[in-house]
Amino acid sequence: MRTQVGIVGAGPAGLMLSHLLHLESIESVVLETCSRKYVEERVRAGVLEQGTVDLMNDTGVGERLKREGLVHHGIELSFLGARHRIDLTELTGGKSITVYAQQEVVKDLIRARLAARGQILFDVTNTALLDITSDAPKIRFRNASGEEHELCCDFIAGCDGFHGISRASIPEDALSFYDRTYPFAWLGILAEAAPAAEELIYTYHDRGFALFSMRSPTVTRLYLQCSPDEDLANWPDDRIWKELFTRFRTRDGWTPQRGPILQKGVTEMRGVVVEPMQYGRLFLAGDAAHIVPPTGAKGLNLAVADVRVLARALADFLKHGRRDQLDGYSEKCLRRTWGVQRFSWWMTSMLHCFPGEAGFDHRRQMAELDYVTTSRAAMTALAENYVGLPFD
Repeated sequence: MRTQVGIVGAGPAGLMLSHLLHLESIESVVLETCSRKYVEERVRAGVLEQGTVDLMNDTGVGERLKREGLVHHGIELSFLGARHRIDLTELTGGKSITVYAQQEVVKDLIRARLAARGQILFDVTNTALLDITSDAPKIRFRNASGEEHELCCDFIAGCDGFHGISRASIPEDALSFYDRTYPFAWLGILAEAAPAAEELIYTYHDRGFALFSMRSPTVTRLYLQCSPDEDLANWPDDRIWKELFTRFRTRDGWTPQRGPILQKGVTEMRGVVVEPMQYGRLFLAGDAAHIVPPTGAKGLNLAVADVRVLARALADFLKHGRRDQLDGYSEKCLRRTWGVQRFSWWMTSMLHCFPGEAGFDHRRQMAELDYVTTSRAAMTALAENYVGLPFD
């Protein structure tokens, strides 16, 4: 088999890269270890930055997003029993965020690639990256029928997540690994209940952080700060709702709507960055290169920003023979990545209770929240980062 760009991973990063390359008339093949059903149903992030929305619309995969996405013009910060609104649109000159689940983005991109006769191979196994420092790298794999294949490429894009083979194919001494693990996690639920508020609510409470979000007009998404080793068996539905009502309740009596819990899960809180994001003819994108804590809602958006840069760089080389953008890929993406890590760390540290903290730390957080919700300059800084800084 032969293609110009071999892409490992059919998540948002890999699929968007394949789509963008197709628009540049560049061939690609996407290899995915899981089934199509699994990747289309895998529940992940649900907040799209303005730049991600614009890119989907501008490249022809935003039709369903326009119809079903929930556009939000603000968010709320809640503490000491009161909610404070941050007007994202007014503070950023018209920008907003859109609630649209990651699996829906994946569905849209898969349909677009298959409609354009793009190649996505699901259920592949025994994947190995070969000769990545040569001018002719290869991907060896076994397809869903058990047949062995070798895909010859000009370049390989590693978009297969934190636990994929792409980063593991780079010698350890060629990478610098930066890691911060937070001493708490999120217990998340999907509830069959109409959202009780129109916008996301980030809550600081002395029992721990809580987040109110939604996935549709009939499904609410809720999170509670918990311990990293939390056992879901210790969280029956009644306990979850009691804790949610305790943390969310404000002086005016607001609480989320209660409904049947459709799904439960624990999300770890971790920040990871790998440098550089390229080695030979292998380029890392998305979670293969970095992970951010979910407080800032940046994971999917950062992956999309990566592949937008990579698609342009590959097109500039493959169509015009210029390699300056390829050589600068890692540096350009890492500048944005560290900016996102900073913002995600700031949001996380402002809103969560850290084990062992003294009363001083609680009072400091109250002062930070008070400043952010009363200073236009502070609100603007939050809003600009939350809706997403410009791609270029």
